[in-house]
Amino acid sequence: MFRDALLFLVQVPFGLLIMALLLRFHLQWVRAHYRNPLTPYVNTLTDFMVLRARRYVPGLWGMDLSTLLLAWVLALLLTALTLLIRGYGFGGDATVTVFAMTGLAVALCLKYAVYLLIFFVIAQAVLSWVNPDSPAYPIVSVIVRPFTAPFRKWIPPLGNIDLSPLIVLVACQLVLMLPVYWLEAVLYQLMRQG
Repeated sequence: MFRDALLFLVQVPFGLLIMALLLRFHLQWVRAHYRNPLTPYVNTLTDFMVLRARRYVPGLWGMDLSTLLLAWVLALLLTALTLLIRGYGFGGDATVTVFAMTGLAVALCLKYAVYLLIFFVIAQAVLSWVNPDSPAYPIVSVIVRPFTAPFRKWIPPLGNIDLSPLIVLVACQLVLMLPVYWLEAVLYQLMRQG
């Protein structure tokens, strides 16, 4: 019971920072307007890390790769702390352990990115029903649009109901079930054997 409480206390702040960094990268990727209601909060959480990392990590195609690198480093730290709290002994093959932890950190970042997408798809659906004139609706739509647009081309709306968010949610669940959980299971098994 104490171990679970300690895991929770470690995972919450690390998870929030990782998600904030991933959201910051996503906002840059979709070219969201800087003066949207979400950016000041995300920047407040992440500026202290990102501004220092930008000195050492170059951007690529206008994207700030330091945010992705920082998210991965925090995920790696969270993975190591989680394994320590769960009592994993790091006495096996060091190369296998480092490789597995690196992969687990990538899987964790991918999992958090998918969770963020699920949150924003649900938020867009709820806002479109409840209050489409909300100041948050445009930024939520900008975040979700790159994922719903391909489905909108192929699946016509039924009356006034757009099914593309539902398809995106199903695709997100499949991404979580198939590659992410499979990768985690394979890497944990590799660590047990190594």
